[in-house]
Amino acid sequence: MSDFKRGDSLTVTIESATIEGAGVARVDGQVLFAAGALPGEQCTVRIAHIGNRALFADLVSVQTPSAHRIRPDCPYTSRCGGCSLRHMDYAQELEFKRAHVQSCLTRIGGQTIEDLPITGAPELDGYRNKVQFPVQEQNGKPVIGFFSARTHTVISIDDCRIQPPCAGRIRRALLDWMQTYRIRTYDEKTHTGYIRHLYIRTGAESGQILVCIVANTEQLPKKKQLVQMLLDAEPGITSIVFSPNCKKGNTILGTAFEPLYGNGTMTDTLCGLQFRLSVPAFYQVNHAQAERLYEKTVSLAGLTGKETVLDLYCGTGTITLCLARHAKKAVGVEIIPQAIEDAKYNAAQNRMENAEFHCMDAGSAAKMLEEAGTKPDVIVVDPPRKGVSQDVIDAILGMRPQRVVYVSCDPATLARDVKLLTAEGYSLTHAEAFDLFPRCAHVETVVLLSRETNPLTVEVRMEVETGEVKEHPTYKRIQEYVQEKYGFKVHTAYIAEVKRMVGLDMHKAPNAVEQRKHEYHPCPPEKVEAIKDALRHFGLFSE
Repeated sequence: MSDFKRGDSLTVTIESATIEGAGVARVDGQVLFAAGALPGEQCTVRIAHIGNRALFADLVSVQTPSAHRIRPDCPYTSRCGGCSLRHMDYAQELEFKRAHVQSCLTRIGGQTIEDLPITGAPELDGYRNKVQFPVQEQNGKPVIGFFSARTHTVISIDDCRIQPPCAGRIRRALLDWMQTYRIRTYDEKTHTGYIRHLYIRTGAESGQILVCIVANTEQLPKKKQLVQMLLDAEPGITSIVFSPNCKKGNTILGTAFEPLYGNGTMTDTLCGLQFRLSVPAFYQVNHAQAERLYEKTVSLAGLTGKETVLDLYCGTGTITLCLARHAKKAVGVEIIPQAIEDAKYNAAQNRMENAEFHCMDAGSAAKMLEEAGTKPDVIVVDPPRKGVSQDVIDAILGMRPQRVVYVSCDPATLARDVKLLTAEGYSLTHAEAFDLFPRCAHVETVVLLSRETNPLTVEVRMEVETGEVKEHPTYKRIQEYVQEKYGFKVHTAYIAEVKRMVGLDMHKAPNAVEQRKHEYHPCPPEKVEAIKDALRHFGLFSE
Protein backbone atom coordinates (compact mmCIF):
# COMPACT_ATOMS: atom_id res chain seq x y z
CA MET A 1 0.00 0.00 0.00
CA SER A 2 1.32 3.44 -0.90
CA ASP A 3 2.15 5.87 1.86
CA PHE A 4 -0.38 8.61 1.09
CA LYS A 5 -1.52 11.11 3.69
CA ARG A 6 -4.60 13.30 3.91
CA GLY A 7 -3.72 16.66 2.42
CA ASP A 8 -1.12 15.30 -0.01
CA SER A 9 -1.12 16.88 -3.47
CA LEU A 10 -0.85 14.63 -6.54
CA THR A 11 -0.75 15.14 -10.29
CA VAL A 12 -3.00 12.61 -12.02
CA THR A 13 -4.47 11.86 -15.44
CA ILE A 14 -8.23 11.30 -15.40
CA GLU A 15 -9.25 8.12 -17.22
CA SER A 16 -13.02 8.22 -16.84
CA ALA A 17 -15.75 9.79 -14.73
CA THR A 18 -18.75 8.81 -12.64
CA ILE A 19 -22.25 10.01 -13.48
CA GLU A 20 -22.04 12.28 -10.42
CA GLY A 21 -19.21 14.21 -12.11
CA ALA A 22 -16.17 12.82 -10.27
CA GLY A 23 -13.12 12.01 -12.35
CA VAL A 24 -11.51 8.59 -11.93
CA ALA A 25 -7.74 8.03 -11.99
CA ARG A 26 -5.32 5.34 -10.78
CA VAL A 27 -2.38 6.06 -8.52
CA ASP A 28 0.01 3.27 -7.53
CA GLY A 29 -2.67 0.66 -8.12
CA GLN A 30 -5.32 2.57 -6.17
CA VAL A 31 -8.48 4.13 -7.57
CA LEU A 32 -8.72 7.88 -7.02
CA PHE A 33 -11.95 9.89 -7.30
CA ALA A 34 -11.60 13.63 -7.92
CA ALA A 35 -14.76 15.72 -7.80
CA GLY A 36 -15.06 18.04 -10.80
CA ALA A 37 -12.38 16.43 -12.98
CA LEU A 38 -13.12 15.35 -16.58
CA PRO A 39 -11.80 12.42 -18.63
CA GLY A 40 -8.50 13.14 -20.38
CA GLU A 41 -7.49 15.94 -18.02
CA GLN A 42 -4.18 16.18 -16.20
CA CYS A 43 -4.96 17.64 -12.79
CA THR A 44 -3.48 18.47 -9.44
CA VAL A 45 -5.64 17.08 -6.66
CA ARG A 46 -5.48 17.10 -2.87
CA ILE A 47 -6.33 13.92 -0.95
CA ALA A 48 -9.35 14.43 1.31
CA HIS A 49 -9.96 10.82 2.42
CA ILE A 50 -7.90 7.64 2.30
CA GLY A 51 -9.19 4.11 2.07
CA ASN A 52 -7.18 0.90 1.72
CA ARG A 53 -7.31 1.01 -2.07
CA ALA A 54 -9.45 4.04 -2.82
CA LEU A 55 -8.51 7.70 -2.55
CA PHE A 56 -10.96 10.59 -2.51
CA ALA A 57 -9.58 13.94 -3.55
CA ASP A 58 -10.50 17.56 -4.13
CA LEU A 59 -9.60 19.22 -7.42
CA VAL A 60 -6.90 21.90 -6.98
CA SER A 61 -6.02 22.85 -10.56
CA VAL A 62 -6.21 21.58 -14.14
CA GLN A 63 -3.03 21.60 -16.23
CA THR A 64 -4.52 20.05 -19.35
CA PRO A 65 -8.23 20.89 -19.51
CA SER A 66 -10.77 18.88 -21.46
CA ALA A 67 -12.30 20.48 -24.53
CA HIS A 68 -15.63 20.04 -22.73
CA ARG A 69 -14.64 21.96 -19.60
CA ILE A 70 -16.47 25.25 -18.98
CA ARG A 71 -16.37 27.77 -16.18
CA PRO A 72 -19.22 27.07 -13.74
CA ASP A 73 -21.76 29.89 -13.87
CA CYS A 74 -23.01 29.42 -10.30
CA PRO A 75 -21.14 30.86 -7.28
CA TYR A 76 -22.21 27.91 -5.13
CA THR A 77 -20.87 25.18 -7.42
CA SER A 78 -17.95 24.10 -5.23
CA ARG A 79 -20.05 24.01 -2.04
CA CYS A 80 -23.64 23.08 -2.91
CA GLY A 81 -24.44 19.40 -3.31
CA GLY A 82 -27.04 20.03 -6.03
CA CYS A 83 -25.68 20.70 -9.54
CA SER A 84 -22.64 18.44 -9.91
CA LEU A 85 -22.16 18.81 -13.70
CA ARG A 86 -21.76 22.57 -14.15
CA HIS A 87 -18.07 22.18 -15.03
CA MET A 88 -18.82 20.53 -18.41
CA ASP A 89 -20.63 21.75 -21.52
CA TYR A 90 -24.16 20.54 -22.06
CA ALA A 91 -23.29 18.30 -25.01
CA GLN A 92 -20.87 16.37 -22.79
CA GLU A 93 -23.42 16.21 -19.99
CA LEU A 94 -25.94 14.62 -22.34
CA GLU A 95 -23.34 12.12 -23.51
CA PHE A 96 -22.52 11.27 -19.87
CA LYS A 97 -26.16 10.58 -19.14
CA ARG A 98 -26.82 8.72 -22.39
CA ALA A 99 -23.80 6.46 -21.87
CA HIS A 100 -24.79 5.83 -18.24
CA VAL A 101 -28.30 4.67 -19.19
CA GLN A 102 -26.95 2.51 -22.01
CA SER A 103 -24.31 0.99 -19.75
CA CYS A 104 -26.85 0.14 -17.03
CA LEU A 105 -29.21 -1.53 -19.49
CA THR A 106 -26.31 -3.47 -20.97
CA ARG A 107 -24.34 -4.49 -17.88
CA ILE A 108 -27.14 -4.81 -15.31
CA GLY A 109 -30.12 -5.44 -17.58
CA GLY A 110 -28.40 -7.89 -19.92
CA GLN A 111 -29.51 -6.01 -23.04
CA THR A 112 -27.47 -5.10 -26.10
CA ILE A 113 -28.22 -1.55 -27.12
CA GLU A 114 -26.33 0.64 -29.54
CA ASP A 115 -26.71 4.41 -29.84
CA LEU A 116 -29.45 4.86 -27.27
CA PRO A 117 -31.06 8.27 -27.97
CA ILE A 118 -31.38 11.09 -25.44
CA THR A 119 -33.58 14.17 -25.60
CA GLY A 120 -31.92 17.27 -24.18
CA ALA A 121 -33.73 20.04 -22.34
CA PRO A 122 -34.63 23.33 -24.07
CA GLU A 123 -33.76 25.34 -20.93
CA LEU A 124 -30.88 24.81 -18.51
CA ASP A 125 -31.85 27.48 -15.97
CA GLY A 126 -35.04 28.12 -14.02
CA TYR A 127 -36.61 24.83 -15.11
CA ARG A 128 -37.48 23.33 -11.71
CA ASN A 129 -41.06 23.84 -10.58
CA LYS A 130 -40.41 22.51 -7.08
CA VAL A 131 -37.82 23.31 -4.42
CA GLN A 132 -37.37 22.01 -0.85
CA PHE A 133 -35.04 24.20 1.20
CA PRO A 134 -33.71 22.78 4.48
CA VAL A 135 -33.49 25.27 7.35
CA GLN A 136 -30.70 25.22 9.91
CA GLU A 137 -29.26 27.42 12.66
CA GLN A 138 -25.61 28.42 12.29
CA ASN A 139 -23.82 30.76 14.70
CA GLY A 140 -27.11 31.70 16.29
CA LYS A 141 -28.79 32.68 13.00
CA PRO A 142 -31.17 30.82 10.66
CA VAL A 143 -29.76 29.63 7.34
CA ILE A 144 -31.91 28.54 4.38
CA GLY A 145 -30.39 26.86 1.34
CA PHE A 146 -29.20 23.41 0.31
CA PHE A 147 -27.03 20.76 1.90
CA SER A 148 -23.36 20.72 1.08
CA ALA A 149 -22.34 17.55 -0.78
CA ARG A 150 -22.38 14.42 1.45
CA THR A 151 -23.13 16.46 4.60
CA HIS A 152 -26.04 17.78 6.64
CA THR A 153 -24.56 21.26 6.65
CA VAL A 154 -26.82 23.79 4.96
CA ILE A 155 -25.22 26.26 2.54
CA SER A 156 -27.00 29.60 2.43
CA ILE A 157 -28.16 30.11 -1.16
CA ASP A 158 -29.84 33.35 -2.09
CA ASP A 159 -30.70 32.53 -5.70
CA CYS A 160 -30.46 29.10 -7.30
CA ARG A 161 -30.00 29.09 -11.09
CA ILE A 162 -32.24 26.07 -11.71
CA GLN A 163 -35.10 27.45 -9.56
CA PRO A 164 -37.56 30.19 -10.63
CA PRO A 165 -36.79 33.72 -9.31
CA CYS A 166 -39.77 33.65 -6.93
CA ALA A 167 -38.04 30.94 -4.86
CA GLY A 168 -35.34 33.39 -3.78
CA ARG A 169 -37.85 36.06 -2.80
CA ILE A 170 -39.95 33.60 -0.77
CA ARG A 171 -36.82 32.24 0.93
CA ARG A 172 -35.76 35.74 1.98
CA ALA A 173 -39.26 36.50 3.32
CA LEU A 174 -39.24 33.39 5.51
CA LEU A 175 -35.79 34.30 6.76
CA ASP A 176 -36.97 37.82 7.63
CA TRP A 177 -40.00 36.42 9.50
CA MET A 178 -37.85 34.05 11.52
CA GLN A 179 -35.39 36.79 12.46
CA THR A 180 -38.10 39.39 13.20
CA TYR A 181 -40.11 37.14 15.53
CA ARG A 182 -37.20 35.03 16.83
CA ILE A 183 -38.63 31.79 15.45
CA ARG A 184 -36.14 29.01 16.12
CA THR A 185 -34.94 26.57 13.51
CA TYR A 186 -35.25 22.83 14.02
CA ASP A 187 -32.23 21.03 15.51
CA GLU A 188 -32.17 17.41 14.32
CA LYS A 189 -29.71 16.40 17.07
CA THR A 190 -31.76 17.70 20.00
CA HIS A 191 -35.18 17.51 18.31
CA THR A 192 -35.93 21.06 19.42
CA GLY A 193 -36.88 24.23 17.57
CA TYR A 194 -39.51 24.79 14.89
CA ILE A 195 -38.82 25.44 11.20
CA ARG A 196 -37.51 22.40 9.28
CA HIS A 197 -38.13 23.00 5.56
CA LEU A 198 -39.46 25.52 3.08
CA TYR A 199 -41.33 23.90 0.17
CA ILE A 200 -42.25 25.83 -2.99
CA ARG A 201 -44.08 24.57 -6.10
CA THR A 202 -44.80 26.74 -9.16
CA GLY A 203 -46.95 26.29 -12.26
CA ALA A 204 -45.10 26.71 -15.53
CA GLU A 205 -48.30 27.39 -17.46
CA SER A 206 -50.56 28.82 -14.75
CA GLY A 207 -48.00 30.95 -12.94
CA GLN A 208 -49.53 29.85 -9.63
CA ILE A 209 -47.34 29.36 -6.54
CA LEU A 210 -47.86 26.94 -3.65
CA VAL A 211 -45.80 27.44 -0.47
CA CYS A 212 -45.53 24.99 2.43
CA ILE A 213 -43.80 25.57 5.78
CA VAL A 214 -42.74 22.36 7.55
CA ALA A 215 -42.21 22.71 11.30
CA ASN A 216 -41.58 20.63 14.41
CA THR A 217 -44.77 21.78 16.12
CA GLU A 218 -48.53 21.29 15.94
CA GLN A 219 -49.13 25.01 16.45
CA LEU A 220 -47.10 27.35 14.29
CA PRO A 221 -46.53 30.73 16.00
CA LYS A 222 -47.08 34.08 14.28
CA LYS A 223 -48.99 32.55 11.36
CA LYS A 224 -50.79 35.73 10.31
CA GLN A 225 -47.53 37.66 10.23
CA LEU A 226 -45.89 34.88 8.22
CA VAL A 227 -48.66 34.92 5.62
CA GLN A 228 -48.48 38.68 5.24
CA MET A 229 -44.70 38.77 4.89
CA LEU A 230 -44.78 36.02 2.26
CA LEU A 231 -47.51 37.78 0.26
CA ASP A 232 -45.67 41.11 0.49
CA ALA A 233 -42.57 39.45 -0.96
CA GLU A 234 -44.43 37.47 -3.64
CA PRO A 235 -48.01 38.65 -4.38
CA GLY A 236 -48.47 35.81 -6.89
CA ILE A 237 -48.66 33.17 -4.17
CA THR A 238 -51.85 31.10 -4.59
CA SER A 239 -51.75 29.02 -1.40
CA ILE A 240 -49.72 28.86 1.82
CA VAL A 241 -49.80 25.60 3.78
CA PHE A 242 -48.46 24.56 7.18
CA SER A 243 -47.35 20.91 7.58
CA PRO A 244 -46.47 19.80 11.13
CA ASN A 245 -43.71 17.18 11.22
CA CYS A 246 -42.76 16.29 14.80
CA LYS A 247 -41.09 12.99 13.98
CA LYS A 248 -37.37 12.36 14.22
CA GLY A 249 -35.63 11.46 10.98
CA ASN A 250 -35.09 13.05 7.57
CA THR A 251 -38.61 12.79 6.13
CA ILE A 252 -39.38 16.26 4.81
CA LEU A 253 -43.18 16.56 4.86
CA GLY A 254 -45.60 15.74 7.64
CA THR A 255 -48.88 13.89 7.06
CA ALA A 256 -51.21 16.82 7.78
CA PHE A 257 -51.55 19.99 5.70
CA GLU A 258 -53.27 23.10 7.12
CA PRO A 259 -54.08 25.89 4.63
CA LEU A 260 -53.02 29.28 6.00
CA TYR A 261 -53.92 31.13 2.81
CA GLY A 262 -55.89 29.92 -0.21
CA ASN A 263 -57.27 26.39 -0.49
CA GLY A 264 -53.95 24.58 -0.02
CA THR A 265 -53.53 23.60 -3.67
CA MET A 266 -52.53 25.02 -7.04
CA THR A 267 -53.27 24.16 -10.66
CA ASP A 268 -51.18 23.80 -13.77
CA THR A 269 -51.62 22.67 -17.37
CA LEU A 270 -49.62 19.73 -18.73
CA CYS A 271 -50.09 18.14 -22.16
CA GLY A 272 -53.23 20.22 -22.62
CA LEU A 273 -54.85 18.91 -19.41
CA GLN A 274 -55.61 20.78 -16.17
CA PHE A 275 -54.15 19.37 -12.95
CA ARG A 276 -54.80 20.30 -9.34
CA LEU A 277 -51.71 19.76 -7.20
CA SER A 278 -51.53 19.38 -3.43
CA VAL A 279 -48.26 19.54 -1.51
CA PRO A 280 -47.41 15.80 -1.31
CA ALA A 281 -48.57 14.90 -4.82
CA PHE A 282 -45.92 13.88 -7.37
CA TYR A 283 -45.48 16.17 -10.37
CA GLN A 284 -42.48 16.16 -12.70
CA VAL A 285 -40.14 19.07 -11.88
CA ASN A 286 -39.37 19.98 -15.51
CA HIS A 287 -42.58 20.95 -17.30
CA ALA A 288 -41.27 21.16 -20.88
CA GLN A 289 -39.41 17.86 -20.66
CA ALA A 290 -42.27 16.15 -18.85
CA GLU A 291 -44.52 16.88 -21.83
CA ARG A 292 -41.99 15.31 -24.18
CA LEU A 293 -41.54 12.29 -21.88
CA TYR A 294 -45.29 11.72 -21.54
CA GLU A 295 -45.87 12.08 -25.27
CA LYS A 296 -43.29 9.33 -25.81
CA THR A 297 -44.91 7.21 -23.07
CA VAL A 298 -48.31 7.44 -24.75
CA SER A 299 -46.76 6.70 -28.13
CA LEU A 300 -45.01 3.57 -26.82
CA ALA A 301 -48.26 2.36 -25.25
CA GLY A 302 -49.57 1.96 -28.80
CA LEU A 303 -53.21 2.74 -27.93
CA THR A 304 -56.05 2.49 -30.45
CA GLY A 305 -59.00 3.33 -28.18
CA LYS A 306 -59.85 -0.29 -27.41
CA GLU A 307 -57.34 -0.99 -24.64
CA THR A 308 -57.47 -1.14 -20.85
CA VAL A 309 -54.43 0.55 -19.35
CA LEU A 310 -53.13 0.21 -15.79
CA ASP A 311 -50.93 3.06 -14.50
CA LEU A 312 -49.06 2.14 -11.32
CA TYR A 313 -47.48 4.90 -9.17
CA CYS A 314 -49.84 7.38 -10.86
CA GLY A 315 -49.39 10.43 -8.59
CA THR A 316 -51.95 13.11 -9.46
CA GLY A 317 -52.97 11.16 -12.56
CA THR A 318 -50.82 13.01 -15.09
CA ILE A 319 -49.81 9.97 -17.13
CA THR A 320 -53.13 8.19 -16.46
CA LEU A 321 -55.19 10.98 -18.00
CA CYS A 322 -52.80 11.35 -20.94
CA LEU A 323 -53.34 7.63 -21.58
CA ALA A 324 -57.11 7.83 -21.03
CA ARG A 325 -57.49 10.14 -24.02
CA HIS A 326 -56.42 7.27 -26.26
CA ALA A 327 -57.68 4.19 -24.35
CA LYS A 328 -60.99 2.49 -23.62
CA LYS A 329 -60.26 2.59 -19.89
CA ALA A 330 -57.38 3.83 -17.73
CA VAL A 331 -56.84 2.78 -14.11
CA GLY A 332 -54.43 4.71 -11.86
CA VAL A 333 -52.93 3.49 -8.57
CA GLU A 334 -51.15 5.62 -5.95
CA ILE A 335 -50.47 5.20 -2.21
CA ILE A 336 -50.67 8.90 -1.23
CA PRO A 337 -54.29 9.82 -0.34
CA GLN A 338 -53.97 13.51 -1.25
CA ALA A 339 -52.60 12.57 -4.66
CA ILE A 340 -55.55 10.24 -5.34
CA GLU A 341 -57.96 13.00 -4.29
CA ASP A 342 -56.23 15.29 -6.78
CA ALA A 343 -56.32 12.58 -9.47
CA LYS A 344 -60.07 12.02 -9.09
CA TYR A 345 -60.65 15.77 -9.15
CA ASN A 346 -58.43 16.11 -12.23
CA ALA A 347 -60.33 13.37 -14.05
CA ALA A 348 -63.63 15.14 -13.36
CA GLN A 349 -62.28 18.55 -14.35
CA ASN A 350 -60.97 17.19 -17.62
CA ARG A 351 -64.19 15.20 -18.25
CA MET A 352 -62.34 11.89 -18.31
CA GLU A 353 -65.14 9.44 -17.52
CA ASN A 354 -63.02 6.45 -18.56
CA ALA A 355 -60.42 6.97 -15.82
CA GLU A 356 -60.61 5.53 -12.30
CA PHE A 357 -58.19 5.70 -9.37
CA HIS A 358 -57.37 3.56 -6.34
CA CYS A 359 -55.49 4.62 -3.20
CA MET A 360 -53.32 1.58 -2.56
CA ASP A 361 -49.69 0.62 -2.75
CA ALA A 362 -48.77 -0.56 -6.22
CA GLY A 363 -48.08 -4.15 -5.22
CA SER A 364 -51.40 -4.65 -3.40
CA ALA A 365 -53.36 -2.96 -6.16
CA ALA A 366 -51.73 -4.99 -8.89
CA LYS A 367 -52.42 -8.20 -6.97
CA MET A 368 -56.05 -7.17 -6.29
CA LEU A 369 -56.66 -6.37 -9.94
CA GLU A 370 -55.02 -9.62 -11.01
CA GLU A 371 -57.19 -11.64 -8.62
CA ALA A 372 -60.27 -9.76 -9.83
CA GLY A 373 -59.52 -10.94 -13.35
CA THR A 374 -58.44 -7.55 -14.70
CA LYS A 375 -56.35 -8.11 -17.80
CA PRO A 376 -54.84 -4.80 -18.88
CA ASP A 377 -53.51 -4.64 -22.39
CA VAL A 378 -50.84 -2.17 -21.30
CA ILE A 379 -49.26 -1.51 -17.92
CA VAL A 380 -47.38 1.73 -17.29
CA VAL A 381 -45.10 2.12 -14.26
CA ASP A 382 -43.33 5.25 -13.03
CA PRO A 383 -41.86 4.15 -9.67
CA PRO A 384 -39.59 6.00 -7.23
CA ARG A 385 -35.81 5.57 -7.43
CA LYS A 386 -35.89 2.19 -5.72
CA GLY A 387 -37.70 0.78 -8.73
CA VAL A 388 -40.54 -1.72 -8.90
CA SER A 389 -41.02 -4.07 -5.96
CA GLN A 390 -40.99 -7.83 -6.46
CA ASP A 391 -44.71 -8.17 -5.75
CA VAL A 392 -45.44 -5.68 -8.54
CA ILE A 393 -43.17 -7.62 -10.90
CA ASP A 394 -45.04 -10.81 -9.97
CA ALA A 395 -48.43 -9.18 -10.52
CA ILE A 396 -47.36 -7.79 -13.91
CA LEU A 397 -46.24 -11.25 -14.96
CA GLY A 398 -49.51 -12.68 -13.68
CA MET A 399 -51.62 -10.24 -15.74
CA ARG A 400 -49.40 -10.71 -18.82
CA PRO A 401 -50.09 -7.41 -20.60
CA GLN A 402 -49.03 -7.17 -24.21
CA ARG A 403 -46.87 -4.13 -23.44
CA VAL A 404 -45.18 -2.67 -20.35
CA VAL A 405 -44.03 0.95 -20.53
CA TYR A 406 -41.53 1.68 -17.76
CA VAL A 407 -40.67 5.30 -16.88
CA SER A 408 -37.67 5.51 -14.57
CA CYS A 409 -35.61 8.13 -12.72
CA ASP A 410 -32.87 5.60 -11.87
CA PRO A 411 -31.21 3.65 -14.72
CA ALA A 412 -29.74 1.03 -12.37
CA THR A 413 -33.03 -0.07 -10.82
CA LEU A 414 -34.69 0.17 -14.24
CA ALA A 415 -32.08 -2.20 -15.66
CA ARG A 416 -32.56 -4.60 -12.74
CA ASP A 417 -36.32 -4.75 -13.39
CA VAL A 418 -35.85 -5.04 -17.16
CA LYS A 419 -33.70 -8.09 -16.53
CA LEU A 420 -36.45 -9.67 -14.41
CA LEU A 421 -39.16 -9.01 -17.01
CA THR A 422 -37.11 -10.10 -20.02
CA ALA A 423 -36.30 -13.34 -18.22
CA GLU A 424 -40.05 -14.07 -18.24
CA GLY A 425 -40.77 -13.64 -21.91
CA TYR A 426 -40.73 -9.88 -22.54
CA SER A 427 -38.39 -8.20 -25.01
CA LEU A 428 -36.96 -4.71 -24.78
CA THR A 429 -38.24 -3.07 -27.94
CA HIS A 430 -37.40 0.58 -27.26
CA ALA A 431 -35.28 2.58 -24.83
CA GLU A 432 -34.82 6.35 -24.72
CA ALA A 433 -33.40 8.82 -22.21
CA PHE A 434 -34.80 12.27 -21.39
CA ASP A 435 -32.85 14.90 -19.52
CA LEU A 436 -35.28 16.39 -17.01
CA PHE A 437 -32.50 17.54 -14.67
CA PRO A 438 -29.94 19.67 -16.55
CA ARG A 439 -26.68 20.30 -14.66
CA CYS A 440 -27.59 17.56 -12.17
CA ALA A 441 -26.62 13.89 -12.23
CA HIS A 442 -30.14 12.44 -12.60
CA VAL A 443 -31.76 11.34 -15.85
CA GLU A 444 -35.16 9.93 -16.86
CA THR A 445 -35.58 6.92 -19.11
CA VAL A 446 -38.58 5.32 -20.77
CA VAL A 447 -38.52 1.79 -22.16
CA LEU A 448 -41.03 -0.46 -23.87
CA LEU A 449 -41.17 -4.14 -22.98
CA SER A 450 -43.31 -6.18 -25.30
CA ARG A 451 -44.51 -9.74 -25.79
CA GLU A 452 -44.70 -8.97 -29.50
CA THR A 453 -42.04 -9.99 -32.00
CA ASN A 454 -39.24 -7.86 -33.42
CA PRO A 455 -37.24 -7.15 -30.27
CA LEU A 456 -34.68 -4.38 -30.27
CA THR A 457 -31.85 -6.83 -29.85
CA VAL A 458 -31.61 -10.47 -28.94
CA GLU A 459 -28.28 -11.81 -27.78
CA VAL A 460 -27.28 -14.62 -25.45
CA ARG A 461 -23.84 -14.12 -24.02
CA MET A 462 -21.70 -15.92 -21.45
CA GLU A 463 -18.35 -14.51 -20.45
CA VAL A 464 -15.82 -16.96 -19.10
CA GLU A 465 -12.53 -16.15 -17.47
CA THR A 466 -10.19 -18.81 -16.10
CA GLY A 467 -13.00 -21.33 -16.24
CA GLU A 468 -15.44 -19.25 -14.14
CA VAL A 469 -18.78 -18.02 -15.38
CA LYS A 470 -18.95 -14.28 -14.75
CA GLU A 471 -22.72 -14.10 -14.26
CA HIS A 472 -24.32 -14.60 -10.82
CA PRO A 473 -21.23 -14.98 -8.61
CA THR A 474 -21.80 -16.17 -5.04
CA TYR A 475 -21.26 -13.89 -2.08
CA LYS A 476 -18.30 -16.12 -1.15
CA ARG A 477 -16.71 -15.55 -4.55
CA ILE A 478 -17.15 -11.77 -4.20
CA GLN A 479 -15.51 -11.98 -0.76
CA GLU A 480 -12.62 -13.99 -2.20
CA TYR A 481 -12.12 -11.48 -5.00
CA VAL A 482 -11.98 -8.55 -2.57
CA GLN A 483 -9.65 -10.46 -0.22
CA GLU A 484 -7.29 -11.36 -3.07
CA LYS A 485 -7.17 -7.90 -4.64
CA TYR A 486 -7.54 -5.55 -1.68
CA GLY A 487 -6.25 -7.54 1.28
CA PHE A 488 -9.27 -7.15 3.55
CA LYS A 489 -12.46 -9.04 4.28
CA VAL A 490 -16.00 -7.79 3.60
CA HIS A 491 -19.08 -9.08 5.38
CA THR A 492 -21.97 -10.35 3.26
CA ALA A 493 -24.06 -7.58 4.84
CA TYR A 494 -21.74 -5.06 3.23
CA ILE A 495 -22.11 -6.80 -0.13
CA ALA A 496 -25.90 -6.70 0.27
CA GLU A 497 -25.73 -3.00 1.17
CA VAL A 498 -23.70 -2.15 -1.93
CA LYS A 499 -25.92 -4.28 -4.16
CA ARG A 500 -28.89 -2.27 -2.88
CA MET A 501 -26.91 0.93 -3.49
CA VAL A 502 -26.40 0.14 -7.19
CA GLY A 503 -29.85 -1.32 -7.74
CA LEU A 504 -29.11 -5.05 -7.85
CA ASP A 505 -31.46 -7.64 -6.40
CA MET A 506 -30.31 -9.53 -3.31
CA HIS A 507 -32.47 -12.59 -3.13
CA LYS A 508 -29.47 -14.80 -2.36
CA ALA A 509 -27.87 -12.70 0.37
CA PRO A 510 -27.23 -15.26 3.17
CA ASN A 511 -26.57 -12.68 5.86
CA ALA A 512 -28.30 -9.53 4.73
CA VAL A 513 -28.34 -6.46 6.92
CA GLU A 514 -31.78 -7.26 8.33
CA GLN A 515 -30.63 -10.68 9.53
CA ARG A 516 -27.57 -9.61 11.50
CA LYS A 517 -27.85 -10.16 15.25
CA HIS A 518 -25.53 -7.37 16.34
CA GLU A 519 -25.36 -3.64 15.73
CA TYR A 520 -24.84 -2.78 12.08
CA HIS A 521 -22.54 -0.01 10.92
CA PRO A 522 -22.66 1.33 7.33
CA CYS A 523 -20.09 -0.02 4.92
CA PRO A 524 -16.86 2.07 4.95
CA PRO A 525 -16.15 4.01 1.73
CA GLU A 526 -13.07 1.93 0.81
CA LYS A 527 -15.05 -1.31 1.11
CA VAL A 528 -17.90 0.20 -0.93
CA GLU A 529 -15.47 0.86 -3.78
CA ALA A 530 -13.88 -2.59 -3.45
CA ILE A 531 -17.27 -4.32 -3.62
CA LYS A 532 -18.31 -2.17 -6.60
CA ASP A 533 -15.07 -3.22 -8.30
CA ALA A 534 -15.95 -6.87 -7.68
CA LEU A 535 -19.46 -6.37 -9.06
CA ARG A 536 -17.98 -4.73 -12.16
CA HIS A 537 -15.48 -7.58 -12.50
CA PHE A 538 -18.28 -10.14 -12.56
CA GLY A 539 -20.33 -8.11 -15.04
CA LEU A 540 -23.13 -7.21 -12.63
CA PHE A 541 -22.64 -3.46 -12.39
CA SER A 542 -21.41 -0.54 -14.44
CA GLU A 543 -21.21 3.10 -13.42
